Amino acid sequence: MATEAKRPKVAGGSELSPLQDFLQWCDRVCLVLSSKVCVSKEGTVAEYGMLAKDNIEEGEVLFTIPRSALLHQGTTKISALLEKERASLESPSGWVPLLLALLYEYTSSQSHWKPYLSLWTDFKALDHPMFWSKEERDRLLRGTGIPEAVDTDLANIQREYTDVVLPFITKHPDLWNPDTHTLELYKQLVAFVMAYSFQEPQEEEDDEEEEEEGEKAANPPMMVPMADMLNHVSNHNANLEFTPDSLKMVCVRPIHKGEEVFNTYGQMANWQLLHMYGFTEPYQSNSNDTADIPITNLYKAATQGIQSDSDRQLLDEQWEMLCEMMQEKAAFVFGKQGCLTDTELHTVLKVLCMSKEEFAEFNDNEGWEEDEEEDEKISLAFSNEGLPGLKASWKGLIHEAARLTVRSYGDDQEGKREGGDVDRDKALIENMVALAGLNSRRQNALQVRYGQKSILHRLMALTQS
Repeated sequence: MATEAKRPKVAGGSELSPLQDFLQWCDRVCLVLSSKVCVSKEGTVAEYGMLAKDNIEEGEVLFTIPRSALLHQGTTKISALLEKERASLESPSGWVPLLLALLYEYTSSQSHWKPYLSLWTDFKALDHPMFWSKEERDRLLRGTGIPEAVDTDLANIQREYTDVVLPFITKHPDLWNPDTHTLELYKQLVAFVMAYSFQEPQEEEDDEEEEEEGEKAANPPMMVPMADMLNHVSNHNANLEFTPDSLKMVCVRPIHKGEEVFNTYGQMANWQLLHMYGFTEPYQSNSNDTADIPITNLYKAATQGIQSDSDRQLLDEQWEMLCEMMQEKAAFVFGKQGCLTDTELHTVLKVLCMSKEEFAEFNDNEGWEEDEEEDEKISLAFSNEGLPGLKASWKGLIHEAARLTVRSYGDDQEGKREGGDVDRDKALIENMVALAGLNSRRQNALQVRYGQKSILHRLMALTQS
């Protein structure tokens, strides 16, 4: 491999900082930055961020990025090879071409993208749970769904690298070297793409066309310099807009001088933010926080009411049908205002609480159809306002399933719940001095656990008999 290129110097012989080098690169690639904003590491919530140097009105464009300045498999120096070998690079993730481009560009001393990629030296700022030890994940994040998601990620990354990437780079020793382009670097780049890439929204098609052609594959991810410098909050003040020639970051509500400019990564619960981006929003700040109740916990709750062999047989038949209707690892998602998967929950509760005669009729009719008006009623019934008014049998199942889910958060090595029970978690989160004494991983884990348990405890209160 070639030696690393020397960093450019400014007048007087001093070296440019990585940020200065990047901003000069932005000028060269015609990325236009408004004079009302600046990029900084100071005064931001994490790492790099963008600050308002002046008051900004809604609708103002903060920066414009030409499509030629986006980094993806079509703009990398090796784009022709990636296109030629596209069939051999297919994988379930769909990310291999971009990751191969990043492997090449990140380690090439002559890369056009070096000033951009040099902002992430060794990716030390990335602290996704995939970089935690398995013991740390299981202890701090048990019950949140993150350890299982990370285990799946790591297995998929290993398989993708071994089966697709390594054979490909071995065939092209002039571009890649397995000793340099290792599984560990590949994993870091996967986390980089998870945390910083963007996907262009799909073009909407007529329902009839979608039915005829089938569901379109999602657009592949791409790296968007400058846009990925902005931090995320659910109550954001800027949004990235896509046009045929460029991408524009547009102010969506007034921003005062000195405020940070925030983008949104979508409606993300804290467990999703930690899993994919390596951070969380402080409790109460994240209006999109959620907690999942596995469908298996609803089944376990239903088994507690079994009083005879015939009841057991009926429940087993109902469960077998539900397993055919639902995904194997299905879960019901509850947000701060109620159930977000209300139609699915309604179906499961209705089936589990059927009498033998009702279930037989349901089987004969191969289910039922519900109109839009019925959907609206269901949505209201499973909101925080509607939950107390549900049938007692339905409330009982939800209450017990929520209780079983809370129990799944488990114990730490001392036999106490990591972070204490929900009241102790609350006290710790509200004690700024005590919270600051925790390292970032424990803080983030606490935010995820407490946010989820708070939703589940509220649900238990709303369904208390």
